[in-house]
Amino acid sequence: MTTYTVRLPVYEGPLDLLLELIERAELDITKIALAQVTDQYLTYLRRMAQRDLGDLASFLVVAARLLQIKSEALLPRPPEREPGEEDPGDALARQLILYRQFKRAAASLGEREAAGWRTFARRAPPPRAEPHLELGNLSLDDLRRTLEQVLAASRADPELAESVAPPRVNIRQKIALIFDGLRRAGRMRFDELVRRSRSRLEVVVSFLAVLELIKQRQVLALQDRLFGEIEIVPGSAWTADQEVELELEFDE
Repeated sequence: MTTYTVRLPVYEGPLDLLLELIERAELDITKIALAQVTDQYLTYLRRMAQRDLGDLASFLVVAARLLQIKSEALLPRPPEREPGEEDPGDALARQLILYRQFKRAAASLGEREAAGWRTFARRAPPPRAEPHLELGNLSLDDLRRTLEQVLAASRADPELAESVAPPRVNIRQKIALIFDGLRRAGRMRFDELVRRSRSRLEVVVSFLAVLELIKQRQVLALQDRLFGEIEIVPGSAWTADQEVELELEFDE
């Protein structure tokens, strides 16, 4: 009695087997085509399980995906998916298309290597060289004349009818304002100084004036609660008429 041994074709992986089945049936790579070749894939898998268990795991993973795709194709309506959940058929089809591209590229490279070719033709257009100004034939006089022409052709800056000087404010002015408020009311709120300021610079100078008077003990800054109003009152060295005679660290 003669025994015949049936040799299974060798595939590099489950995607290689799937691609072979779809191309043999002359189908496009879609989830519908994957559902159609599921039975052929499982038939090969049963025969493979009797001989080679080493690579069976990766084939079983794809088999489970194919069974899910085929079962969903038999349903009267497509299953509802969670937001962001990908269709398993579309995902496997994209993976198979990408595998086919790499397989064709690898086959092309293999043919070139077998033929002994070691060079590759450029398929992309050559890079476009950007034009640049050539100054090799120009002399210094040429450059000078060109500059004079450009300057002569440019419009002159418009003349200002009048100039506006920036406002000037100094610490002595703010100290005089604080002394005047204390002489009249005996106390002064800091926010009054801020409201009278017309710019950020003036606010900063007002703050420096208060710090200078506190340093010389001319005034005290009182605050009865956190983030409450700051009141300026006479200090231990207060003299109502000596703001002009004070020696200041910053006098401008």
